[in-house]
Amino acid sequence: MVRIFIDAGHGGKDSGAVGNGLLEKDLTLRIAKRVKQLLAAYENVEVKMSRTKDTYPSLLERTKAANVWGADFFLSIHINAGGGVGYEDFVYPGSSKSIAYQNVIHSEIVKQIDMKDRGKKQGNLHVLRESNMPAILTECGFIDNKDDAAKLKGEDFIEAIAKGHVNGLVKAFDLKEQKDDEDCEYCIVLKGDTVSKLAKKYDTTIAKIKSWNQLDDKYTIRIDQKLRVK
Repeated sequence: MVRIFIDAGHGGKDSGAVGNGLLEKDLTLRIAKRVKQLLAAYENVEVKMSRTKDTYPSLLERTKAANVWGADFFLSIHINAGGGVGYEDFVYPGSSKSIAYQNVIHSEIVKQIDMKDRGKKQGNLHVLRESNMPAILTECGFIDNKDDAAKLKGEDFIEAIAKGHVNGLVKAFDLKEQKDDEDCEYCIVLKGDTVSKLAKKYDTTIAKIKSWNQLDDKYTIRIDQKLRVK
């Protein structure tokens, strides 16, 4: 079982970077939740998040939670600021395992997004330094750049960059897609579907569909998404 700890940067009293009508803390949580949802399609992987709502765990609390849990990998998701443009990621200097994972994850993310590749970097950052496992911090565009911000406002970009993260993790850890259980039933989400409607249609409960598919607290689903409904 591979244990992946996903850290949605900032949160609560700490908005992170701000620009073009966007808050970093909101974007990181959206991406992190979607990464978790997409990973639910793979077997032998367990996910824990530093936060699932607009709260602020301290940096120490984040790394401590991952260390105590015994995570195999620490993924910290952020949005950049400071006048630049594009995507980049960081690992702790000289960490050979983290660098190896970075090579894979970086490549898969930049394949998915139409954004300048600022390269693979290293930095002495708390979440990279104090985590006891390989770790990466991704900077998913510049919130104060008009073009990057326009992309960050789009659902398609959020989906693409989340998929890039997941593709990287799948390749790095050789994850396999779950095989459909003969005792389970699945459906493809169509336009107009809601979790409530699907629960009624398949004679189940909203809570079960949420749990089976690791949905967020708003029960967000997307057209063409495969959902377990029985």
